[in-house]
Amino acid sequence: MKLIISSAKLAIISLCTISLLSFNCKGTSNNNNTSKPAAAKPAAKPSFAKFLSKQQFNDLFPQRDKFYTYEAFIKAVDELANISVKVTRRSLSIYQLIRTDKRAGKATVVRQDVDWNEAWAKVKPDSSYIIDYANFCTEKDAITNKRELAAFFAHIAHETRHGMNGEYKDGLMLLHEDNTTLNYFGDSDEYPPFKGQKYYGRGPMQISYNGNYGYASDCIFGDEKVLLNNPGLVETDPVVAFKTAVYFWMTPQTHKPSAHDVMIGKWQPTAADKAKGRVPGFGMTVNIVNGELECNKGDNMYSMKDRIGFYQFFLTKLGVTDPNCACSCGKMEPYKN
Repeated sequence: MKLIISSAKLAIISLCTISLLSFNCKGTSNNNNTSKPAAAKPAAKPSFAKFLSKQQFNDLFPQRDKFYTYEAFIKAVDELANISVKVTRRSLSIYQLIRTDKRAGKATVVRQDVDWNEAWAKVKPDSSYIIDYANFCTEKDAITNKRELAAFFAHIAHETRHGMNGEYKDGLMLLHEDNTTLNYFGDSDEYPPFKGQKYYGRGPMQISYNGNYGYASDCIFGDEKVLLNNPGLVETDPVVAFKTAVYFWMTPQTHKPSAHDVMIGKWQPTAADKAKGRVPGFGMTVNIVNGELECNKGDNMYSMKDRIGFYQFFLTKLGVTDPNCACSCGKMEPYKN
């Protein structure tokens, strides 16, 4: 998997099967958890169990490891639905993150880079967006939502598979990548590694590198230290594991849209995107997740084809089709570092 907000100063790094972005913002963090007033509490959203039953989940992942339970998945989605994050960027590499806990009705600045209020940064146009985790596979009509869920499941199944080629019943089996000896330390002022910890790929989306653990922790917990100090939570707490996968799916990167926005049709390619073969569809999510290794390599690239196979398998299981799917990224130019 790959991960999230990058900039001219942020280094893109390859994961085990996905490449994640490692944050390298200039300066040190001014993370004092400053609270700001938020809007009135919204009405509670129905549990995701309304959209996916335990029987369906077990049928989709019949060989899953006992770690990945239906209850953990539903709890992860339901709890994250109470969180939204406003991301604002100045001068490419200066960030502010405001995390809103809808249950408490409170917004908190969980990250504000040291140069945020510098005059040279303030004169630059802001770019901002809001990540509302409540929209995971529920934002559009029933068919679109099921296609999105099939796409999400396809990626986490491929990332964690441990079985026979051509079979699509072996997803959600691996808790972490096979090689846990590699050094996954990225240069990050905001999210420095904690002494003695390793940041190899873990969980359904195989999140890796200290920058990604820290950013995910800010969004999920409102405190970067939770996962920076204890990255092992992603392979010992199934709810946390699923939360990191949903977080990755919903969060845009600096130069890339979120996979969520692609699957619901919100993202539309620019002229530059079109010139590089990027079009809406499942193939674009492959480009987001692991384009550097799997895209623009023709239609017979094994890993890409495996993701497509899982997508088609899950579409059938969920009772929908995607007849106009641009499923391949074989002629799509991946994003550059």
